[in-house]
Formats: sequence, structure tokens, C-alpha cells
Amino acid sequence: MRKIRMGMVGGGQGAFIGAVHRMAAALDGQIELVCGAFSSNPERSKASGKELYLPEERCYATYQDMILGEKELPEDVRMDFVSIVTPNHVHYGPAKMAIENGFHVISDKPLCFNLEEAYDLKKVVDESGLIFALTHNYTGYPMVKQAKAMIANGDIGTIRKVVVEYPQGWLSTFLEGTDQKQASWRTDPARSGIAGAIGDIGTHAENLAEYITGLKIEKMCADISTLVEGRLLDDDGNVLLHFDNGARGILSCSQISAGEENDLNIRIYGTKAGLEWRQMKPNTLWVKWLDKPTEMLRTGVGELYPSAQAHTRIPAGHPEGYLEAFANIYRNFARCIQARLEGRSPEPYDTDFPTIDDGVRGMEFIYKVIESGKSKEKWLEM
Repeated sequence: MRKIRMGMVGGGQGAFIGAVHRMAAALDGQIELVCGAFSSNPERSKASGKELYLPEERCYATYQDMILGEKELPEDVRMDFVSIVTPNHVHYGPAKMAIENGFHVISDKPLCFNLEEAYDLKKVVDESGLIFALTHNYTGYPMVKQAKAMIANGDIGTIRKVVVEYPQGWLSTFLEGTDQKQASWRTDPARSGIAGAIGDIGTHAENLAEYITGLKIEKMCADISTLVEGRLLDDDGNVLLHFDNGARGILSCSQISAGEENDLNIRIYGTKAGLEWRQMKPNTLWVKWLDKPTEMLRTGVGELYPSAQAHTRIPAGHPEGYLEAFANIYRNFARCIQARLEGRSPEPYDTDFPTIDDGVRGMEFIYKVIESGKSKEKWLEM
């Protein structure tokens, strides 16, 4: 029994998501950061590692140096896994190299820069037998898991309709023109890929809908737009969905919805009841019954399903939010590595995190939405 040792690619000075990953990884005391290649700029990488109190020799100039250097260290010293927190175009290289050199991987989403990379990375991961996780962090919330369990148990009947929305307003102006770091790479086709809002937040909406319902999107019809003048990628998307059980759906994502913060929300309608969950009020799940009063379920209150209870950290009334949900993915991932080290199978709830298959699914979604959005023949099969 020991802490699981993490190496990080990206997440250096000025980065947003790297700090989030580090906080999430550290929350349960199971993981320790031991090394990193924190920037494509070697000096900035070294400076970032110094700020995190890492030994100078474990702050690497490149991710290639880190992976090869760590592999040469004794087993009781080297990292166990790599956390990849870079822009999209630097997901595939370090992920593939880490897997090929025997290290588990957890990566930010979307999986890769393009679909070809995604298919190749899946092949590498599947052949390796190593553990790969993708941080679709919204699946980590207890009430999301409660909703998933209720649907799997048949509590709300057969699913007929799914409405999932992800409105943001932070790109309502040409923010990338000010050299704002987060806006600059997310709107740059050379770093983000073929999609803007669809890849950045639309994939979260797609993943959440499929995760909670257990259904798969079969067909889609997309309308995508770039509404800020001068922008190179989409900043608004609206997609009609057909699911594999015959249910219909609507997916909307937008980064030009002025005044919106991060209002990911989902409504799922079955033959007996509907469910409603909002990321900005994550401790609450509404159950809207067809034939009785609406129920409000709360994290940590009453008899929830075991999967929800297993991912609840603190007593009722104490808000659990973004970092805790993120940390649930890291905790489960770390427990699976720990089980591997001890030569045993992980507990069932510990395997509940997005995998390489979810990553490929997200990339296929991005490509089909963009294709449909540009096509006159709108309905396409996934």
C-alpha cells in the first residue's frame, strides 16, 4: 500500500485545467505528483515544477524526456501514470508514448486532435492492457450516478426523450483577439481540431446523455454556426438526435450565450417520470412523476442508490461540486491502479470512469456533427 505516483504533461504557469487536475488528484490523498513536463517551453516547464516543489531532476524539458527518463528509474521511484492536461493537439503523442512505455494514462478531453489519432490510440490502449481514463468529470457527480441508476433500474420507465444543454457566454466577443490563453487555443483549428464549441463542451453534453441513459446516439441532424465575426471555429451548435431505443433528443451547446456561466443541464423523460439535473446546482435531482407530486432528491439524503452513495464525500447540506466530481474520477482511476499493483480485481464502483471507448465515441460525435452541419443531407448515422 502506497500512494500512486503521477507525472503530468502540460498544466504549467498560466494554465487553467492543470491546476484543476492537480487538486482533484490530491483530494483523497491517494496520489502524489512526482514529476512533470509542464510546458512546451523548457524554461517554463522547469519554473512550473519549481513552484510545485518538485526536485529539479524530475522537471523535464519535454514529455519524451519525462517518459523515457522515468522508465529508467527504479520501480519504487518512477511514476505510475501520466496525466495529460494539454490543448487537444498534444493529447495523442504523450498518451501513446506513455502507454507504449508501460505507464497508465488519464487525459483531458476530447481524446485526440483528430479521429485517425483516436482510432490508433484505442488500438494501442487495447493491446497494452493498461488503464486509460478520460476526464469527462461531470459523470463524477453523485446525483448524476443516482439518475443513471434510476434509469437502469427502470424507475422512470422507457426513455422517450432527452434534452441536454450546455450554454456558456465567455466567448460572446472576439476574446481570442486579445491573446487570452484559453480562448486562443480553443478557437484555433491548428490546436483545437475541426471543432470549437462542439469539441470543447458539446462532447461533455453527448457523454452525459449517453452515460446517464445507457443509450447510444444512432443518428443526428446538426446545425452549427460561427456567430462571432473573425472566429475560425464553431461557437454554437444545435443537434437533433435519435437514440438506439427509438428515443428522440435535442443537444444544444453554445459559447456565445451572453450572461451564461457553465449551465450544463439535462432533462430525461420516460414513460413513468422525468429527471432533471443541473451542473450549477449539482446536489439536487428532480424527479417529475406522471401520476404523483414531484420529488426533490438531494446528495447524502435518504436512501439513494449505492453508486450515488459511493461517490458522496461529505454529510448532507455541505455542497459538493466540480472539484469533488473531478476527484471521483481520479480516485476511481487510482484505486484501479492500486488493485493492479496488489494483484486483485478492483471493486465494481472503482471502475466507474470514462474510458478510451468514451473518448473514441466523443471524437466520432464531433466529426459527425461537423459533417452534418456542413452537409445538405442533414441526417447522418453515428
